Amino acid sequence: MSAPLDMTVPMEVGLCCADLDAMLAFYTDVVGLTLVNRVSVPADKARATGLTQHGYDVARLQTSYGERIKLLQPTKAPEPAVRGVAILDRQGATYLTFIVRDLAGTVARLQARGVAFDSAPAPMQVRPGTWLAFFRDPEGNVLELVEYDDPAAYRPDLAAHAE
Repeated sequence: MSAPLDMTVPMEVGLCCADLDAMLAFYTDVVGLTLVNRVSVPADKARATGLTQHGYDVARLQTSYGERIKLLQPTKAPEPAVRGVAILDRQGATYLTFIVRDLAGTVARLQARGVAFDSAPAPMQVRPGTWLAFFRDPEGNVLELVEYDDPAAYRPDLAAHAE
């Protein structure tokens, strides 16, 4: 029996945003993702997909590992997200996780670019061999950085990519 989802490429995540230019600058200049493309989708196509009654612009960004984040800005400004003080104060998509090497160095490089971390200290060990740090993008979306002392133990299915 085959899996319900027969994936052909890594998963992509879409983030609705109010200021695409600011978000694009943050994710490329600060976080270091690569801009793949930026396109506009007209209202008739946007309505047909169920995304919005209006047109939208989308910028596709790629991580060094191949995952993509789509930043989507509708022509009509979206409603602001309701966020709690703590990360888990709201239901639904909560944060994006980037699993990295050299978390302490990554945190230092991001702090040098003006990023403030929610985690204190950043990075912090949450269990033996697992380190993390949380921060937010310009629109308040939460991003998590994680480093595993043994990534192959966490994801043995990806051990070939660990080198």
